[in-house]
Amino acid sequence: MRAGERAYRELRADIVSWRLLPGQVLGEVDLSERLGISRTPVREALSRLTADGLAEPHTGRGVVVSAISAEDVRALYELRDTLDCRAAELAAQRGDAETFRALADELSHAAETLADDADHAAYYALVDRMDAEIDAAAQNPYLQQALSNVRLHLARVRRLSTSNPRRLAVAAAEHEAIARAVAAGDPALAVATTRVHLKNALGNALRTPELTAAPPIAS
Repeated sequence: MRAGERAYRELRADIVSWRLLPGQVLGEVDLSERLGISRTPVREALSRLTADGLAEPHTGRGVVVSAISAEDVRALYELRDTLDCRAAELAAQRGDAETFRALADELSHAAETLADDADHAAYYALVDRMDAEIDAAAQNPYLQQALSNVRLHLARVRRLSTSNPRRLAVAAAEHEAIARAVAAGDPALAVATTRVHLKNALGNALRTPELTAAPPIAS
């Protein structure tokens, strides 16, 4: 793997998982020493992170990790409502019922493992797999491309819920309902269950102190 690609992936993972916090300086010299690479691939990675919206230029400080404000999250969920609901609708029309029945069965037991996994890695991996299955079942590469960027930012916002296992248990049930609607081949129900989940997820995100305390991302 190229050094620039490795740096990009590592830094992206650190930002999404909140190991690098909003406003934290991403210095080329420090990062090149930490990653054991030259400054050129670090500069390339920072450019890509800025294009993704995960980093931003800051006067006098170079590049910093972008903040996430309540306004940013509301805008993200406005777009998710359009994209996710359409993807679920298409998946219900075109997807494999057995695949989504199996996912629903896994999700029905997901809440049982939350207390045993502080980072909830298994739960998030299952949700990511469900998202990927819905994307594939929708069979629309343009919709999938649009969702990929949204889900990058969603993964970052999603980590704000890790301190609320009760909400994650409810979210698992909501995902299960979506999977069963898709498995049943019911587009209207798939849209309705997706919309309920998005409304609840947005409300939960807006209550987190890390989010409401952050300034808006500069345009």
